[in-house]
Amino acid sequence: MNKVEEFEDLRPLLFSVAYRILGSVGEAEDAVQETWLRFDSSTTRPTSTKAFLSATVTRISIDVLRSARVRREEYVGPWFPEPLLTDPYQDPARSAELADSVSMAALLLLERLSPLERSVFVLREVFGFGFDEVGAAVGRSEAACRQLLVRARRHMRAGRPRFEADRQERQELATRFFDALREGDVVGLRDLLAADVSMVGDGGGKAPQLARAVVGAENVAQLLASVLPWMARVDVTFEPCEVNGRPGAIFRDRDGKVLHVLALDVFDGQIQTIRSVINPDKLGHLGPVADAWAVDREIKQARRQTR
Repeated sequence: MNKVEEFEDLRPLLFSVAYRILGSVGEAEDAVQETWLRFDSSTTRPTSTKAFLSATVTRISIDVLRSARVRREEYVGPWFPEPLLTDPYQDPARSAELADSVSMAALLLLERLSPLERSVFVLREVFGFGFDEVGAAVGRSEAACRQLLVRARRHMRAGRPRFEADRQERQELATRFFDALREGDVVGLRDLLAADVSMVGDGGGKAPQLARAVVGAENVAQLLASVLPWMARVDVTFEPCEVNGRPGAIFRDRDGKVLHVLALDVFDGQIQTIRSVINPDKLGHLGPVADAWAVDREIKQARRQTR
């Protein structure tokens, strides 16, 4: 294969590595593009193109993540990863690790790690790179990478729930949830929610969002059942889909533009967390983005007219 063919063959892997390190579709795509530019300008062919490109995209992602940390600390409200509908990289031998590591919950746990810990964990634990390859990618010895991985595993285990639902159970529960949501069924919704469920929105100050997290099955069920009819009244629709490998849905305005994305965390047979990403900067890769403020004004006007 020539350079272009080699690179395109590895592009899905490179994006998947970068996305897990960065939690951003746009930044991951930029990191992959920068990796191509460095590969294309290189006058020597590496012994292993995969190792070279993986190391390059990892180093670029580490640098981007370090600068992004400051922006995320100043972010308005909760920060969530950009929603990913389809992971371009598939490896049947590591399907469980790949699926688990791309969930919103896992990516938010990865945010607790240092950039080096996060990169070592992603390369070794998720993609199964050898410690020699990991060390070359992050510029540390194999022994240092082993220590980084130990610390990363400890942090990740401490934040994980004890009982995670399997794929079929998650999907069945999500189907019941969205059916109840369409019907405005408060009781049906409440029965699917954990007692301490939380609903949190990420608008980044650029779209209307919840002032604070809504906590508790009754509160969340009442909120969902009361809001959706008004959204339907202004022709907002939603379509269930996978979001970061877990159940979710895309909400659209009457013109089919993306309004926000809902992602569900399902553990121990119940919905534990509902995350809504409505920041328009995080939705552009999914298609044309709706004006959330305009939809919000329309809903408020419809409510006033019924009083």
